[in-house]
Amino acid sequence: MAVKLAQRLITVEEYYKMAEAGILDENDRVELIDGKIIEMSPIGSKHAGCVDKIVALLNRLNRPDILIRGQNPIRLGKYSEPEPDVAVVKFSPDYYSSNHPSAKDILLVIEVSDSSLEYDREIKLPLYASAKIPECWIINLQKKEIETYHSPVGNRYKNTELFLLDDEIFIRPAGVAFQVSELVV
Repeated sequence: MAVKLAQRLITVEEYYKMAEAGILDENDRVELIDGKIIEMSPIGSKHAGCVDKIVALLNRLNRPDILIRGQNPIRLGKYSEPEPDVAVVKFSPDYYSSNHPSAKDILLVIEVSDSSLEYDREIKLPLYASAKIPECWIINLQKKEIETYHSPVGNRYKNTELFLLDDEIFIRPAGVAFQVSELVV
């Protein structure tokens, strides 16, 4: 018989106090997911290039009603503060300098996956759906394709589509379409 041990979850506020106390520092590649501090995968050059390319393309649209955030935290309740690779969020005059965007501010999150595909699908995707983030993409760098998820219900998305390299994909919050090949490195 397995022994079940009680766990104590860490809140976002405690997570920040750990950083202030020096327990975590800016070089730690971690994020808070469901009250647990999770070590993130190292960022390879292909992954970084893809994130930078998407952020640059979307910023060129110069839309005054949205902000494009690259690898910055989003606040999803008391116990989660993930750092999606790209987040398209509603514009905030202070550029979210007083608070990170919350679920109600987020229009689209994009995870770029090379070695983190299983983690993004099994951990982050249900977290985003539970927070009612309307749309999530997972860019699979190994297969050079984009999985899109929208219409959250519970901890999953009701609708999913797969876009291949030659397909056109519509970025709803930005109101623009790109070829998948323009987004994937």
